[in-house]
Amino acid sequence: MSLRPFHLAFPVHDLAAARAFYGGTMGCAEGRSSETWIDFDLFGHQIVAHLDPAATPVAVANAVDGHDVPVPHFGVVLTPAQWDVLATRVAAAGVAFGIAPHTRFRGQVGEQSTMFFRDPSGNALEFKAFADDGMLFAR
Repeated sequence: MSLRPFHLAFPVHDLAAARAFYGGTMGCAEGRSSETWIDFDLFGHQIVAHLDPAATPVAVANAVDGHDVPVPHFGVVLTPAQWDVLATRVAAAGVAFGIAPHTRFRGQVGEQSTMFFRDPSGNALEFKAFADDGMLFAR
């Protein structure tokens, strides 16, 4: 069985800002849209920004490997090369990292590159990469 794309719908308080961030900063191709939502291609997965002018981010965090990881969050497991390109692209755009690009669990099971940042509506995103994809679910 081949991996199928996931679909995620999430709230944004400003569609123009979402379009600029996901389409411009992140480089996600835009799909269908209306006055209240926009589809984006996030590394082959369908994410949909839905307008909610009252949307406010949740301010919860859990400690993981010495960092406060925002909950909820979403993102994609990338290849190391894709991860490097995205980290450079996001930094060049001046996006503030909540957790700067680094290696988590260094020398342990599950070692991974990871970074966290927020979109203009405050939605937390995490992108990670494994040198060995077999570590994704390793215990």
